[in-house]
Amino acid sequence: MTTGIQANTGKNSDVETEWAGQVYREVPSWGENSLREFHRTVRSADAPFPCTFGVSAAKRGMLRFGFVEDLADERTWGPLVGILAEYLSEYREIGRETSLVVYFRPESAERSLANYRERFWALLQYLHEHDPKPWPGEIPTDSDDPMWEFSFAGTPIFVVCNTPAHTERRSRHSGGFLVTFQPRWVFEELAVGTAKGDAARRVIRERLRRYDGMEPAGSLGAYGDPENREWLQYFLPDSDAESDAPVGCPFRAAAQQRNDLAGDR
Repeated sequence: MTTGIQANTGKNSDVETEWAGQVYREVPSWGENSLREFHRTVRSADAPFPCTFGVSAAKRGMLRFGFVEDLADERTWGPLVGILAEYLSEYREIGRETSLVVYFRPESAERSLANYRERFWALLQYLHEHDPKPWPGEIPTDSDDPMWEFSFAGTPIFVVCNTPAHTERRSRHSGGFLVTFQPRWVFEELAVGTAKGDAARRVIRERLRRYDGMEPAGSLGAYGDPENREWLQYFLPDSDAESDAPVGCPFRAAAQQRNDLAGDR
C-alpha cells in the first residue's frame, strides 16, 4: 500500500497535491524538482513524449514513484528493495499502463555515459542479490536468451534507464539518474503480430523519430523475437555510433553464476 507524499518541506506544496497517493515512502526535498521535471516532460504539448502509454499513465495517475539518496553509495540503495517489492505486490491493481519511476538524487558533477551504465548494471545486480524471492522458473537466467527479462520478487520486469549524459537521444535524457520498472504483464496485450501491439509500436517509433531527431536505436526489438535481446534495450547508447557498450550483459543471475563457476572447473 502506498504511503502518499510526505514532502520534507514543512509545508504543503503543489507537488503534494499533484502526486498524492502515487509516491512510496516520502518525497525528499530534492525530489520535488524531479517530479516537476517529469510532469513537464511527459505532458508537454510542444514536444510530445514518445511513449503514449507513459503519457496516458501519467494523466490517469497510474505511475508510482520512489527516491534513492546516492547513486555512488550502495549503502543507500536498501530502501529501493522494499519500494520495488511493495510496488510489485500491487501493480495489477493499478492498471495495465503502470510503471514505477525511481529517481536518484541529482549529483553536482555529471558522470560519463559509461559510468552511468556501470552504475545501472550495479543497481540491477544489487537488487538481484537482495531479492526476497527466487528467480521465476519460467524466465531463463541467461541474458542471451530472447525470453530473458530482469526479474525481481518473482516478476519479470522491463527496465529503462535515463541519465543526464544522454544529450542526443532525448527520450533517454533526464536531469538526474532515473530508472523505470515496467512489469512484463503490462505488455501482454501488445504482442508482436497483434493489431494493437503492432500499431502501438508503429506510433511510438514515429514519435521517437520526431522527439529524438534520429532513427530509433537498432537494439530496440520485440520480446521473444529470436533476434532480440532485452538487456540491450535497458540502457541505450546516446547514438548508434558509440562503441563502448558492453560486449555481453553485465548482469549475472545467481543460477547463471553457479553455472559459470561449474564451467570453469
